[in-house]
Amino acid sequence: MKARAVALPLLALLLVAAVIGLQVSNGGGTFAPSASGDPCNPRQVQSVASGIDGLSEEIVLLGLDGAACRLGLSREALLLDLAQDQRPPGTVEAVRAGLTGAVDRLQEEGRLPKASVLANEAVQLSNLSGFVKRALGAIPDRLIDSQLDTADVLRRAISTIDVATLLDSLDDPGSLQRSVQDAVVGAARDEIVDRVRNLF
Repeated sequence: MKARAVALPLLALLLVAAVIGLQVSNGGGTFAPSASGDPCNPRQVQSVASGIDGLSEEIVLLGLDGAACRLGLSREALLLDLAQDQRPPGTVEAVRAGLTGAVDRLQEEGRLPKASVLANEAVQLSNLSGFVKRALGAIPDRLIDSQLDTADVLRRAISTIDVATLLDSLDDPGSLQRSVQDAVVGAARDEIVDRVRNLF
């Protein structure tokens, strides 16, 4: 019994030493945090959401990369500066240019949906009456696609966003993406609905 009482703690101690030795031999003796990604190097962004929400999420993520690149900051540093009201000079212009650049990139990659796909969702999300929604929904997709260019609609939507006010109202880094995304969704929805209504 006495040998067992000594052997078990000794075995546990040997196992712990083996694990520590293995960790140290594989570089676990030093710790260095991962370096921030270079926002100027294009990264692949794929939203799990679909429709206008998913598209706007991708635009925001790529747009913030573009803004950070223009300002010479990491994405993380930009988000922290914005959340602490330490907006670097030129931030508003950089964010707007970043969002527009994101639309350009998605267009070049062939990842923008047809205007009719966004138009149908935008009409349903709008505060129009049911009758108007049904009437607009009856417009043939090919007519919408021949009259509306998705990239053009999104660029116009981004140009209407009051980026300065949006950035001034941020509470924390996490709210930036949601706030910009909501603004892009709202502006895109309004732009699409106005353009579809003007087809008549």
